[in-house]
Amino acid sequence: MTLDPGLVAILACPRCRGALRYREAGPSLDCEACRLRYPVRDDIPILLLDEATRLE
Repeated sequence: MTLDPGLVAILACPRCRGALRYREAGPSLDCEACRLRYPVRDDIPILLLDEATRLE
């Protein structure tokens, strides 16, 4: 399953309030500005800094 594009459009990075990019492989939401990746579990974005991992 994938996230609704309308939902992705209104979500923001909790750290910098920047835009997030949805990645199906994973799945995750990536913030290019902060270089953080937020997981998506069971179609629910987990936008917690403690759950984020660094983008490589």
